[in-house]
Amino acid sequence: MALVFRTAMQLVGLSLSLLGWVLSIITTYLPHWKNLNLDLNEMENWTMGLWKTCVIQEEVGRQCKDFDSFLALPAELRISRILMFLSNGLGFLGLLVSGLGLDCLRAGQRQQDLKTRLLILGGILLWTSGVAALVPVSWVAHITVQEFWDETIPEIVPRWEFGEALFLGWFAGFSLLLGGCLLHCAACSASAPGASGRYAVAEMRPQCPYLENGTADPQV
Repeated sequence: MALVFRTAMQLVGLSLSLLGWVLSIITTYLPHWKNLNLDLNEMENWTMGLWKTCVIQEEVGRQCKDFDSFLALPAELRISRILMFLSNGLGFLGLLVSGLGLDCLRAGQRQQDLKTRLLILGGILLWTSGVAALVPVSWVAHITVQEFWDETIPEIVPRWEFGEALFLGWFAGFSLLLGGCLLHCAACSASAPGASGRYAVAEMRPQCPYLENGTADPQV
């Protein structure tokens, strides 16, 4: 029963981590980190991502323009690019390492200690990937809120608001965090039966000489 529960925890953790990793990649390239609706022209909407800015018009459709220079970007967008790439890379490594440590994988069944270490390492990588995804999303959201309520900007100037990519990034980050924690808990629970088994073997060893004599009396 414990083995089934541990295997199920590993599969759920890996599935959540895979979902969070895919959503993190989508968040990185989705041009909807910020939305801007113009009150003077309701038929025109602006969106901004880490790589480009888009304008959506009913007559023309969507038109996008890539950012010309990386150094000309605001600090939050520059660091967000780096952290999102870091999150995607760590997530891939975490999924690869955790997959090799699953109990349902037949390879390496005799090296249970190694598979436990792989699960722990994979859980740490995925947890770090989740943090690396949450930091840029939360930072951009914080800057957006500050600019929206900035009293020094005239009220007639349009304000940027949260885009869909921010909510997708939050969901991706928390999925990676939860998946990494589940894999780590499954690895810790896997080490308990092994320890108790070794303790039982250690207790049985002093009785072996008596059994070899063919009697239960230690004085014979």
